[in-house]
Amino acid sequence: MFTKSITSPNAPKAIGPYSPAVKLGDFVYMSGQIAIDPATSELINGEIQEQTYQVLKNIEALLTEMNLDMRHIVKTTVYMTDLSDFDAMNEIYATYFVQPYPARTTVQVCALPKGAKIEIECLVIDTLAYEQQLAAQEGGCGCGDCGEDACDCGECGDETCGCGDETCDCESKEEKAEKTENSEVCKDGCCCG
Repeated sequence: MFTKSITSPNAPKAIGPYSPAVKLGDFVYMSGQIAIDPATSELINGEIQEQTYQVLKNIEALLTEMNLDMRHIVKTTVYMTDLSDFDAMNEIYATYFVQPYPARTTVQVCALPKGAKIEIECLVIDTLAYEQQLAAQEGGCGCGDCGEDACDCGECGDETCGCGDETCDCESKEEKAEKTENSEVCKDGCCCG
């Protein structure tokens, strides 16, 4: 089967016959998350801001299981039981996302599981492999953590390489620099310059 179920010990377990998230290739389809505290498996008591915060923490936990971040979310659907709480929800929601913001649909529903005030589902694209390939072409590691295009931080799993490809058998940084100076090209485009 091509799909993989994604769960996390830091996110609530499914409360029915479904997966918290399913990954198919680069696409991740995240089930709606409500404000369940994963430690107690109970809906948290609180107003829309507290519930929104917990929902987004649950989403982050599932993303972390795949080494992804909130920036990988391309679309959310927000279900609320009272749209008059939209501004209060949006205050918390805005703290979790940066430009370019994911596309979003927000709708009011008459009820949500366990009496929740909010539920958020997400469409996520795993772009890590592409980010690492691009960074390798530009001479960086592709980790995205340090903000440097060519950081060689070792986050890719190969501290001597810095290309971002864990399967790469490239030369050391010194050997890469020497080859670059001599205008030689590595095979398969890995660690070239």
